[in-house]
Amino acid sequence: MLNLVSSWESVPTQPPKQHRIIAAIDLGTNSLHMVVVKIDPTLPAFSIIAREKETVRLGDRNLLTGELKPEIIEKAIAALGRFQEVAKTINAETIIAVATSAVREAPNGKDFLHRVKTELGLSVDLISGQEEARRIYLGVLSGMEFHNQPHTIIDIGGGSTELILGDSHQARTLTSTKVGAVRLTSELITTDPISNTEFQHLQAYARGMLERSVDEILANLEFGESPRLVGTSGTIETLAMIDAREKSGVIPSTLNGYQLSLKDLQELVNRLRKLSYSERAAIPGMPEKRAEVILAGAVILQEAMTLLGRESVTVCERSLREGVIVDWMLAHGLIEDKLRYQSSVRERNVLKIANKYHVNLEYSDRVAKNALSLFDQTQGTLHHWGFDERQLLWAAAILHNCGHYVSHSSHHKHSYYLIRNGELLGYTETEIEIIANLARYHRKSPPKKKHENSQMLLTKHQRQMVSQLSAILRLAVALDRRQIGAIAQVQCEYYPQFQQVNLLIFPSQPDDDCALELWSLDYKKGVFEEEFGVKLVANLEKSSVAKLS
Repeated sequence: MLNLVSSWESVPTQPPKQHRIIAAIDLGTNSLHMVVVKIDPTLPAFSIIAREKETVRLGDRNLLTGELKPEIIEKAIAALGRFQEVAKTINAETIIAVATSAVREAPNGKDFLHRVKTELGLSVDLISGQEEARRIYLGVLSGMEFHNQPHTIIDIGGGSTELILGDSHQARTLTSTKVGAVRLTSELITTDPISNTEFQHLQAYARGMLERSVDEILANLEFGESPRLVGTSGTIETLAMIDAREKSGVIPSTLNGYQLSLKDLQELVNRLRKLSYSERAAIPGMPEKRAEVILAGAVILQEAMTLLGRESVTVCERSLREGVIVDWMLAHGLIEDKLRYQSSVRERNVLKIANKYHVNLEYSDRVAKNALSLFDQTQGTLHHWGFDERQLLWAAAILHNCGHYVSHSSHHKHSYYLIRNGELLGYTETEIEIIANLARYHRKSPPKKKHENSQMLLTKHQRQMVSQLSAILRLAVALDRRQIGAIAQVQCEYYPQFQQVNLLIFPSQPDDDCALELWSLDYKKGVFEEEFGVKLVANLEKSSVAKLS
């Protein structure tokens, strides 16, 4: 097995502080939510100490352009500012924020996130549908015991519905479909109460859109398995609350574990379809804003349960926001239990993409080692990038040549598109964009403003990262020009008074003059020299091993 340089588990982490306080914000299609948690790293576990919600319909976009509306952007920024103040009052050390389908699909979604960063100083990660599903899975696992048995999870959002199959370990299936309570209400319902024609169309549309995800779930079940269905999100919680209130006359203290039968759901759907908005809003336990979209959400749940063949759904109150917290805890080495496998999700998905596109992993691993060696030796002198950027450089080094799968000609450009569209789980959309751009610029032209892919990098910080790290990647590629591991190691010597970097090249074989590698270094060094403002001089050493200083 290859000794890949990517083993994050071996990276030392800071000793955990007691009771760290973290906030997670979810910019959904129907509303903005924040949860603030207190982490006890000795367990490890977290308890929720505050929740905030603001109904901001990011999914209510311009019908002609699909863009987020200016007045809704203003409302969202104001709400996020309030969330920040709450988090600050509770002494949260950091806020992790993610945006999902509404922002993902809006042409001006990234501009909106750039405004949030500029005006509030808040970084919001744009995540793919599959990445959203993965974090929902983590959130549900943190609040419900699966006992190693298969479970199907359904999360009905405003713009998308995630269906997930898992069994306490790695998720078997992660799907995201463009059916959500807000989306279907705005696109398919014009009558109030809904007409029979529109209702039948709503049912048929939801069923048709969900079929592919359901088929994927069913295809990954083993013979004899009959997974429990777990439901998360405001739609399902509202339906369960109404059901519980009408059956027992009281509001349960927690909906966690509450079971809603398909039979009761069908009766509720038949009632809701006959009611006007004002009549739905008058139902005890029905939030006013939820009344607008509850019918579409209920139909999505009904069709999913019918297709899956499930007679009941069990409510779980933890979902994406809690999953964002769990993901943060994993990334910071605070979880060592059954979820530990998730901490290597990035590494496994990069290697999965590499295998898919027939990447020569022995070669890519050598390029990655060279790149990280150059990164480490120049850190603090030529650049000040940290651990997170180092991970992105590793991923780009492993995948830089995947474009050969399409064609040798312009393979660096093909690498960009394959990485960009490869569903790299564990990474945000911004991080995937950076990895793809690093691979794109491992050869030929350096980054230029006129390049379409370069324009996808919205901040100066991101553009500088790509420019500097791709310059390092170019040298790493040159160091294995013949793809035979001719160079054992490289030693960097920086002379600031002369603005010069000497590269001491140690060959694997003492009698190898490494002429092609030295020529390639000389050919590619111009971009590095210009980027870092230094002169690069490469010297072949006679010994094959560097002496320790």
